Amino acid sequence: MVKHIVLFKLRNDIPEETRRAAALRFKEAIEALPPKIDVIRNIEVGLNMNPDETWTIALYGEFDTLADVRAYATHPDHVAAGKLLAEVRESRACVDYEI
Repeated sequence: MVKHIVLFKLRNDIPEETRRAAALRFKEAIEALPPKIDVIRNIEVGLNMNPDETWTIALYGEFDTLADVRAYATHPDHVAAGKLLAEVRESRACVDYEI
């Protein structure tokens, strides 16, 4: 099994209300993907509640293989979800590891 962890930092120069709305739309879009992308075994998105921390959004996913992660990453519905953060995203970090 491959665990897929992604962190997003949203831009501080954008109003909090705008960042929060984008984050919520992203969460909803990602968590709606399992019925559309059959390689997803589990996926969840958490919005950071601790203002003292750097990262705004955490995405956790489980896949059978790294090839499945790649299929998910290039799926049109996933690409569309990612675009929901395009205007507000400052940075992204990702780790994929096998257990």
